[in-house]
Amino acid sequence: MARAPVLAENSRRAQSKAANRQQILDAARAVFAELGYEAASIRDVIRRTDLASGTFYNYFTCKEELRQAIADDSAARFRPLLQKAHDEAESFEDYVRRGFVIYFAFVAQESMAQQNGVLAPNFGYRIDTPEMMAVFTEVRAHIEEAIAQGLAPQLDADYFTAAAIGVARELGERMCQRLPLDPLAAAEFATRFVLAGAAAAAIS
Repeated sequence: MARAPVLAENSRRAQSKAANRQQILDAARAVFAELGYEAASIRDVIRRTDLASGTFYNYFTCKEELRQAIADDSAARFRPLLQKAHDEAESFEDYVRRGFVIYFAFVAQESMAQQNGVLAPNFGYRIDTPEMMAVFTEVRAHIEEAIAQGLAPQLDADYFTAAAIGVARELGERMCQRLPLDPLAAAEFATRFVLAGAAAAAIS
């Protein structure tokens, strides 16, 4: 019986920590979009929250950590969408197309600052963090599954995944530099490009 209040208190603390961390991430997204990553300071981010400076440093020690946390947070939110594309795809080609469509739509949404509609800059995220690697692993597993079932050409799944993600990242950056944003056009170009490459790279 005595453990119930302790468990409840631990739960409240965990919820408070999660809320504080999310508040910092949301503030950082807005500040980086408005001021640019290089010009923005940690103090600018803290001012956008109702947290004390000391509280901020309980979660992040520097701006680089904050930048990568934003990328990991985005990757974690993107993965369920990627799984949905896999589950609803009717063919290998349809999976590739759906994957690109949801990715570029996600990038377009993420790249728009919430405050004033200014496009956020490209931050040059690392791709070797657990969340980012999880996306790579999931895509590769989907490709390997399609190959094993005879739905995709015989390919090096590891290289194909790296190539597809590389195309998505580069085109996503370019898309955000072109106005108005056109995720569908980017997705169509990427789909045609990658599928043509898959056909050319197939192992005979």
